[in-house]
Amino acid sequence: MKTKLKMQQLLPASLFSLVGIGVIGCLPAAAVAERSVESEWSNRAGLSDGAIVAQANAALGGLNDSYVLGAGDLVSVSIFNVPEYSGQQKVLANGTLNLPVVGMVSVAGLTLQSAGAAIASAYQSELRYPAVTVVLEDARPLRVAIAGEVSQPGLYTLKAEGDAQFPTVAQALQTAGGVTQAADLHRVALRRSNGGQSQTITLDLWALLNNGDVNQDLALRDGDAIVIGATRNVDVAESNRLSASNLAASVEQDIVVAVVGEVFRPGAYEFGGASEQVSRGRTTVTQVVQTAGGVKPSADIRNIQVRRATRSGEEQLINIDLWALLQQGDISQDLVLQQGDTVLIPVATNATPNEIAQLTAANFSPDEVSVNVVGEVERPGLLQVSPNTTLNQAVLAAGGFNRRSSETVELIRLNPNGTVTQRQVEVNLSEGLDDEANPLVLNDDVIVVGRNGRARFNDGVEGLLSPVLRLLSPLRLLF
Repeated sequence: MKTKLKMQQLLPASLFSLVGIGVIGCLPAAAVAERSVESEWSNRAGLSDGAIVAQANAALGGLNDSYVLGAGDLVSVSIFNVPEYSGQQKVLANGTLNLPVVGMVSVAGLTLQSAGAAIASAYQSELRYPAVTVVLEDARPLRVAIAGEVSQPGLYTLKAEGDAQFPTVAQALQTAGGVTQAADLHRVALRRSNGGQSQTITLDLWALLNNGDVNQDLALRDGDAIVIGATRNVDVAESNRLSASNLAASVEQDIVVAVVGEVFRPGAYEFGGASEQVSRGRTTVTQVVQTAGGVKPSADIRNIQVRRATRSGEEQLINIDLWALLQQGDISQDLVLQQGDTVLIPVATNATPNEIAQLTAANFSPDEVSVNVVGEVERPGLLQVSPNTTLNQAVLAAGGFNRRSSETVELIRLNPNGTVTQRQVEVNLSEGLDDEANPLVLNDDVIVVGRNGRARFNDGVEGLLSPVLRLLSPLRLLF
């Protein structure tokens, strides 16, 4: 592989000047004081995306992008008009080059231009005006630290493939398994130690994703550290767009998500596997709710919360309004979830019958509920009906009233708090949805259809006469 990064290409042309020994030199860059990531993020909190991009672009100009030599680099040393001293050299483990005649010359921690000056100085005792050019032929692998909101933080060794340039920030994040859904891509800190000076620059990778600003995707150097903090205010739509990018965690990773509150089967559920995720895509709130048996009619889907732990140990609370998804088709409310998320669904306090009917018809409600219809109907027993079924419809599903039935039924309901309520409802089959006259039936409701007055009278008479009739039965055989 030949990267061949000449020293003239690594620094701005305005910094170069010729010096007496025939090597290209440069003016020393101004020292840049190290700033903490937290301070930088605090200074930029509340800025618009455009302002963040402007600041990031301005900061890029102050970054020392010079390549620093180290053990394992392969360089080409060319001394003008002295081919016998020229050729390829590898930086040894002790950071030196073993050069003809002059022997060991230390180049570790030097830029290509500074290494050329050091080599020229070593040859001054042998040559009158040594003109030295140093070209990087094959760069050593880069050791880069990645911390914060990534799937697999740690220390990574990166190598350019083929004739490609140095690995970039985006490539490093992909190597670390991608960023989490809690990552703040507006403020990605890149720390670099170069020539004894430490620099911290903040990159805006959202400008890369949204506007194609490749200037934010810097090439890395050995010893760089990438730190990604958690976003302070979660934008659900932005989080979902992040999940669709190639910077996000792999879709094949297994995740465990908990759901509690107003669902039929609360608990922890595992999602993942390549085959499952290819067909279903990334795991979202509605998928988790469906897996947990669907929401109950008493659920408050306007105020769902997702509780998310960040790498720093802090907790994010993300508000989700699935009612906006039902009414306006706001698909951004269907948040993409990640490992360890918990979905909390509270109880609605003032839902209207029409709202409950719309909720039970949604695809994140259960497909069926169980209702037990007993008494004077044609087919009494346990029924499986759709969750938006009314009391009238449940009676009809049981075959309707028989000749002995009363038009007043008893509805027995087990409440979420463990209590049982029962009430009398006068059935009018022409009545539409009404919380009093024709309520929606819920899972495990019991509908008791009693006898009418005539049936009760006949049953009473039969009860009185049946002992006498049993006594008279043997006498009938004598006549």
